[in-house]
Amino acid sequence: MDEVTLLSPDGVAVGVMAKDAVHTTDTPLHLAFSCYVVDRDGRLLITRRALGKRTWPGVWTNSFCGHPRPDEAMEDAVRRRAEQELGLRITDVAMAVPEYRYRAIDASGIVENEICPVHVAIADGPLSPDPDEVSEWAWVDAAEFATAVAAAPFAFSPWLVEQLPIMRERGAL
Repeated sequence: MDEVTLLSPDGVAVGVMAKDAVHTTDTPLHLAFSCYVVDRDGRLLITRRALGKRTWPGVWTNSFCGHPRPDEAMEDAVRRRAEQELGLRITDVAMAVPEYRYRAIDASGIVENEICPVHVAIADGPLSPDPDEVSEWAWVDAAEFATAVAAAPFAFSPWLVEQLPIMRERGAL
């Protein structure tokens, strides 16, 4: 089982915890990442979380998320997770929102509590998503998608709802 890096309130690593034990009703602050994948035509990949996911099952979200392993370079973690979750090779990984941090509680009471830098990458090949991670996916126009998220934020992951306007404002999507 993978481990995640636990963080102090100021973002300093203070320990590790098994990934399968970290997300509870009292989740400690830990390191994660989000990634938005675009294709060569500029379309954004969005995914619907599998129904078996522990947090926000069945909710539409960004392309993928994950946790770097302790001492793993962030870009390496993003590339690894793209292959694991989406069966996708990515290129041009760039950090777009390094300071993103959030805490959210899903309907079951499970807490997300993460310092979660946000990345953008380019798809380099076909998708073959893991059905335990992703139930559906779509390539969408980012501007049209931002309008849909603003109109019905309850239908999307809370981190996507917060990240997407920042990404658009910074010209990352």
